[in-house]
Amino acid sequence: MAHARGAPEPAANRRQAMCSRRAPRMLLLVHSAKQVVLVTNSGEKYVTGERMGRLVVWEEPGGISVAVDGDGKIAKVGKSSEVQSAYSHVKFDEVLDASNMCILPGFVDGHTHPIWSGDRVGEFEMKLAGATYLEIHEKGGGIFFTVDSTKERSDVELYTSLKHRLDMMAQSGTTLVECKSGYGLEKNEEMRLLKIIEGVKKECPIEISSTYCGAHAVPRNKSTEEATTSIIDDQIPELKNLIDSGALSVENIDVFCEEKVFDPDQSKRILQAGKDIGLRINFHGDELHPTKSAEMGASIGATAISHLEEISHDGIAAMAKTKSVAVILPTTAYVMKLKPPPVQQLIRAGVPVALGTDFNPNAYCLSMPIVMNLACVTLGMSMPEAFNAATINSAASLGRSATHGSIEEGKYGDLIILNAPRWEHIIYQLGNHHNLIYAVIKKGRVIHQKQCVSSIQY
Repeated sequence: MAHARGAPEPAANRRQAMCSRRAPRMLLLVHSAKQVVLVTNSGEKYVTGERMGRLVVWEEPGGISVAVDGDGKIAKVGKSSEVQSAYSHVKFDEVLDASNMCILPGFVDGHTHPIWSGDRVGEFEMKLAGATYLEIHEKGGGIFFTVDSTKERSDVELYTSLKHRLDMMAQSGTTLVECKSGYGLEKNEEMRLLKIIEGVKKECPIEISSTYCGAHAVPRNKSTEEATTSIIDDQIPELKNLIDSGALSVENIDVFCEEKVFDPDQSKRILQAGKDIGLRINFHGDELHPTKSAEMGASIGATAISHLEEISHDGIAAMAKTKSVAVILPTTAYVMKLKPPPVQQLIRAGVPVALGTDFNPNAYCLSMPIVMNLACVTLGMSMPEAFNAATINSAASLGRSATHGSIEEGKYGDLIILNAPRWEHIIYQLGNHHNLIYAVIKKGRVIHQKQCVSSIQY
């Protein structure tokens, strides 16, 4: 029916217009999922002990939906019928049908070295023949080889290779990644690498937590004490200046605390200097030799300590008391044939256990699903333990578990849509994650999606 000009609008039209004006912008609706892995549903910042063996998983006959708001945060998780009713007058920017699929939180990779040049395929062959990491290092290989190769590359070359690696991580379901410097060693080179990481943040589809790792090795022209002094008196003050000026946003400090590298006392001084300028302590410890790194790290409030193949009973107790996160790196122990870290002892003691790929030229792995499989098969973790370690606990290792690592209202909409009837397939199907992952979502925006959905028989 036509209405005379100037006549009042019908009440129904006015109500609809008011609803439209009030309706918030919504980025994404994922609906009709068979299963949603929330991980936690009570605001837990990490999980420990027996709780690591449980996941909060939601299944509903009518399907489950997740709505992400205009700020990229999860607005509602619920039965599809309830979510549809709650947002019946809202137009979503994007709608994805997850029928017969699972929704998982994006993975958090808690330990990577992604900015470097020069592969180390030859060293892989040497290791297969029995050479140890330190033997290769002392002959000028290992970190030194990569430092030399990286120094020869331009900023553009390093930027391009870093972004490509992060894109591949995203395709494997990673939505938040820790990125270390460490292949510069000297001040100018270390700051250059951190600046390149900073630049990539603006274009990278996934989120980066930057780590300064100038104490990754001792430069050839310095003693360990000279290197320690240089880092504390020269590099860290320069880093602070760059952070204060807004040129860098670095969150963590790392040291390779190891025999013939930086001893516990030198490591402690470096880490404390980083903490004094506001960085979280997140470092390599007790990897190749028992150095009491864990005890030292816990004593100065380390957020996280990685590797821990050689951790002592006292070190486990110290980390359990302070709730320092143990970032376990199955690829490293696997490639280097190290004794496995005592994961079950750490879990039973109440240490939050996380996982990372340790992506670097010595352990070339970009995939958290592969890391979870290795954690289960080679380290004795259950699938729920590995999944918790790759999500909420890895987020805790970066101080991000209040906003990342689980599917809870108010957290960022970092999601994976898995073309499988149960979440366990992402771990069980070794190396098949590229076929299983239908879409990866970062803060409510699709950053990776398969062109078509194939019907898979299980």
